[in-house]
Amino acid sequence: MLVNLNDVLVPARKGKYAVGLFNTVNLELARGVMEAAEELDSPVIIGTAEVLLPYGPLRDLANLLIPMAERASVPVVVHLDHGLKEETCRLALELGFSSIMYDCSTMDYGDNMEHVKRMAETAHSFGASIEAELGHVGDNEGGSAEGSSPGSEPSQFYTDPVQARDFIDRTGADALAIAVGTAHGAYKLPPKLDFDRISEIAETISTPLVLHGGSGLSDSDFRTAVERGISKVNIFTDINQAGARAAGSGYREGIGLTDMILPEIEAVKRSVMEKMRLFGSAGHGSGR
Repeated sequence: MLVNLNDVLVPARKGKYAVGLFNTVNLELARGVMEAAEELDSPVIIGTAEVLLPYGPLRDLANLLIPMAERASVPVVVHLDHGLKEETCRLALELGFSSIMYDCSTMDYGDNMEHVKRMAETAHSFGASIEAELGHVGDNEGGSAEGSSPGSEPSQFYTDPVQARDFIDRTGADALAIAVGTAHGAYKLPPKLDFDRISEIAETISTPLVLHGGSGLSDSDFRTAVERGISKVNIFTDINQAGARAAGSGYREGIGLTDMILPEIEAVKRSVMEKMRLFGSAGHGSGR
């Protein structure tokens, strides 16, 4: 069934588990994610990010993912992750996405707040939910948050709990991505998460909290983050690499593309199921 973030994250926050967002750019990834969710009776968030649109155009993914969500036996949010432009977010809503993230985190605080507030009004008029980001989650490729200089202290980009309350009060965002030490992409060194900051923000606002840059964290990191108040975890690198490994290891001269599709789907499915069990969302699909 097609739902929005409030339908899955509010119960997750109350139940102290997290729901995974698994970005998908093609049918193989989508099938792996959806089969995992239905087998484990888990709510799931599926979608794409603006930076991934060259690999799977938004209109094509809307035509693929929304019908899959509508006929699923578990709650499925179809979400635009890291929408960077207003027109991309609007198009996703017009195409039927049930949720968007409008990422204005590289703007100053006032501009971030004003842009998100306007987009929240639009999203809510569609019956959709909106996620925002406060602080800035860096990029492993660049090694630090945008706008930082070499040697700068990463914690200066972390989310401030007092600002978080003001931001939510003023914007009406339904979920808040917070910066607590994670980064996007594959980690070169193990990250050090500020778990106390997660707890403080969770105690300050009732809005579900989101952890970006989840691929590559240890099981212990995930468990502790969820215990401290994270309700949504974003995953892409792990499932993307699982599918690629299956395709690569299965290749031999003379086979066709179709010979690699089912192993790819199975590898993605196994990776997603592992995360669902770890986040504690398994078994929460039909009883939302």
